[in-house]
Amino acid sequence: MFLVISAAAPLTAVAGGVPLAMLLGNGAGVAGAVGLVTLILLLFAVGYVAMSRHVRNAGAFYAFAAQGLGGHFGGAAAMVAILSYNCMQIGILGLLGAASAGTFGAMGLSLPWWVWSYIFIALTAVLGYRQVDLSAKILVVLVALEYLIVLVIDLAILGAGGDSGTLSMAPFAPSQVLSGVPSIAILFCFAFFIGFESTTIYSEEARDPKRSIPVATYGSVLLIGVFYMFTAWLMANGAGEDKLVPTLAGLADPTTFLFDLAGRYVGGPVPTIMGLLFITSLFAAVLAFHNGVARYKYVAGREGLLPDRLGQTHAEFRSPHVGSVIQTIIASLVIALFAWQGLDPVLNLFTWLTQLGTLGVLGLMGLVSFAVIGFFRKKGDLGESLLATKILPLVTGVILLGLFIVIFKQFGAMTGAEGWLGIALPSLVIVAAAVGMILAWNLRNRDQVRFGALGRHR
Repeated sequence: MFLVISAAAPLTAVAGGVPLAMLLGNGAGVAGAVGLVTLILLLFAVGYVAMSRHVRNAGAFYAFAAQGLGGHFGGAAAMVAILSYNCMQIGILGLLGAASAGTFGAMGLSLPWWVWSYIFIALTAVLGYRQVDLSAKILVVLVALEYLIVLVIDLAILGAGGDSGTLSMAPFAPSQVLSGVPSIAILFCFAFFIGFESTTIYSEEARDPKRSIPVATYGSVLLIGVFYMFTAWLMANGAGEDKLVPTLAGLADPTTFLFDLAGRYVGGPVPTIMGLLFITSLFAAVLAFHNGVARYKYVAGREGLLPDRLGQTHAEFRSPHVGSVIQTIIASLVIALFAWQGLDPVLNLFTWLTQLGTLGVLGLMGLVSFAVIGFFRKKGDLGESLLATKILPLVTGVILLGLFIVIFKQFGAMTGAEGWLGIALPSLVIVAAAVGMILAWNLRNRDQVRFGALGRHR
């Protein structure tokens, strides 16, 4: 549970995602949207956790899709996951570059955002290649400080009664949640939870996975959901419900909104400390996604979907170094493209790519819901309830795939990706799924044994 909550990177979501969800989505209704997404994920977790008791594999969504729906769907899930987590990492690199340029620029060190992005790409490349993670003890301290500083701001706004002196519950009203473009807010809210599925990757190592994995999964969803819902509600009250969107629209960079609230309600060194913690939070997220994508590529190479070379580890460091190098090259090229085109690192690079990544994960979750049904149909109920094996997976599968279709159609309008980009970007998810199915079909023709073993525990 702690590992998932740590990966949620509160400052990345609260300072980076919440203001953009408010500006582009449904304003103050983001707090209610977080509550709605929390409920959907709790329902999804019922079937997901039930299957995790019988499929112990570090492949998460890929393994579940392969075991529940067959190798072709497993191949599709693997490629969509690689695309999605690629997009999440590279999108966050844009926000990291912009945040670093602002924070260090105020200290007298002025460099373009893309220079900072390349500095962090280089650091990530070294750590990813050598399999040198940031010290766990340092991460524990930094994450604790992130939560603490956000809670300090929350309590300051709570104590002051917000902008008007009286806190309003209007952000939770259905009319407010459905105002503006709620689908944008919902997409951002799903992004806040990306990584919660990682509880199942520890099932091979847990002392009592049948008890600890469900507790960790439900607990992390609840804690993340309540924390973000509480904070988004107070952020809306802190600016004033009627002033919120105009205030955000007037900012050159919407991600400075939380820092402005910190200066107004707390003051002192808090905004400066937040700036530095925001950068460490973003870098930790970049490193986590880099390592995750490298390992997805490693598994796909090991199991035959991608070239076998990707499925080998470094002779000395034992890291998935080939996937790590490929990931570094891709990130470098994409950053170069956005910098060359003069695109905004936050409104374009961060928003477009992280929301594309979230769209892909949303589709994966819908697919996994149906994989749960398929798995228990083949294996029998295995002691699980009808609610967990069929009813709730069907309900959440329909909801998640329905949201995927709506957001896919509206992606351009939702993210500001105009013209052909509004069609091309979300279509990459479909292309990745098709490529994955072709790769799986190829594997089946080459090696029936390896194809049949896709997603199985080793």
